[in-house]
Order: sequence, then C-alpha cells, then structure tokens
Amino acid sequence: MPQPAMSNALARLRRHYTDELLLRTGNGYDLTPLARSLLPSVQESARLIGHAFSLGYLGQPPVGDRTFTISLSDYAMALLGEPLLRRVHDLAPDASIQMRLATAERANGDRGLLGYDLLIAPPKRQPDGDLEVVLRDRLVYVADPANPRLRDGGLTLEDLAALPHATARLPDHGADPAAIALLQRGISPSVVLTTAGWLPLPFLIAGTDLVGAVPERLARRVSAAAGVTVIEPPFGTIELIQAAWWDPTHTTDPALTWLRTILREVAASLGPGSGLPGQRRPEDDAGAWRQAG
Repeated sequence: MPQPAMSNALARLRRHYTDELLLRTGNGYDLTPLARSLLPSVQESARLIGHAFSLGYLGQPPVGDRTFTISLSDYAMALLGEPLLRRVHDLAPDASIQMRLATAERANGDRGLLGYDLLIAPPKRQPDGDLEVVLRDRLVYVADPANPRLRDGGLTLEDLAALPHATARLPDHGADPAAIALLQRGISPSVVLTTAGWLPLPFLIAGTDLVGAVPERLARRVSAAAGVTVIEPPFGTIELIQAAWWDPTHTTDPALTWLRTILREVAASLGPGSGLPGQRRPEDDAGAWRQAG
C-alpha cells in the first residue's frame, strides 16, 4: 500500500478501536497492548482469507513472484544457501530470495524479526518469536597438516594450551563454546586471530601453526580446498544448533509456511552430522537449546 493509503487505513482503525494501535519508538513503531491482544484473531482471519483465495491454485506453491528475505551466518549460508536457492527456483521459478549476512548490529525484538521473513541463528540468543530447529552440527578443530603439535591426526589438551588460536567473533555476541570448554579444563587459549565468521578460518589457518574450532559440516566441506586437517576435539562433543526464527505475525502466511517446509527438506537432505549423539526431535530440544552455541 502506498503511504497515504496506509495512513488513512490506520486512522480508520484507530477511530474504530479508540486506540493508537501503533506507537512511534525511535525510528520505528511498537504495538500497543490492545493491538498485541488482537494479533491471534487477526492471524487466524488472515489464514482463512489466504486459504479462500488459494483454492484456485491447489497444488501450486502460494508464492508467485514474491521475494523472501533471510538473515543468516556465513556458515549457514555456505551449507543451506545453494540447495535452498535451487529448490525454490525449481518449485517456484518466479520467486526470489535475498540472503543477508547476519551482523552484530542486527536489531533485536519485534522490529528485528519483522525485518526478515526468516532469521537462521542459534536458538539461545535470539529475540522472542516462533522457531524450529533446522540444522545440527558439532565443533571440530582444524589445523595445517604440518602443524608441529599434530601427532597421529590428533591434538591433546596440552597441545591446545601451547598453540596459538584463531576464532570467530559471531554476530550474536555469544561466548565461544570451544574456549569455554578449554577454560573449564584450566586452559586459557591464546587467541591471535579473530574473524567475523567461521567460513574464513580454515583458509587463514592453512600454512600456519594456528588451530581453530569450526562446525564439522563446514570443516569437512572446505578442508580439501583450504588445505587443512580436521581434528577431533580432546574434550568431547559440543553440539551446535541452528534454528529458523520468524515473527509471530508471519506464522499464518501461506508463502512463508511453504518456505519453511522447503527449508526443512533442504536441511534434512544434508543428512545427520557425524559424531552427534543421535538426532532428536525439535520438541525434545528445550534443554539442549540452553546448552547450544
């Protein structure tokens, strides 16, 4: 809707409900308590209206020429990006996807989620909203094959204490789970290189004495191209979880429901991660989310 039409519609709604509905906050708006209480009814009405208009298109994706916007890390983009783009193009050729790299400046709260159709990130540190687990992984280490501390393809805790480390500064500001595991064992890693994501680490570690912890799926995908060795961590399994988030107001959107289904199919096609203690159902994950990186 053009801005004047939107303003007129909002004015009519404000008169009808005798409530402001939207309150300006900084550069955006927040819902009033009354507006938030209306959301369930509005969402159900939107779902029913969408169903009524889609009856003539049964069997076809309810997408049209829609452009979806997804925010995700370089790691999630490397794993999910190409197969998701290919699958969406095969099923809905007129649709398109904008993938935006998650940054530390990403807004939190309602307006942050409303800025995207989907946000793919660890469950623990994100704003309130609906979510489902889409991908599981675990941490491994990578090192140059000629690293002087590497013996029989492995590293000990003593080796990790002696070697310089490279690490990723993740956009969600979360603590480094590998560093925490080492600190719990009395080791304070010497970090000499920090990157803005996981993807560059194997390539920067190659040809040096550096070591770094990265997700296993990513490590095994790029290890040959980067020229690094994948190493089992000496402190056991640290599981990583990626979840898809969306604003509650998007829950009944038929096109986004379809996109989430395609995302689940793409993630499942990657297969289970090796070394993980079994693949649990999303409804079993409440406790695991609190421990996940």
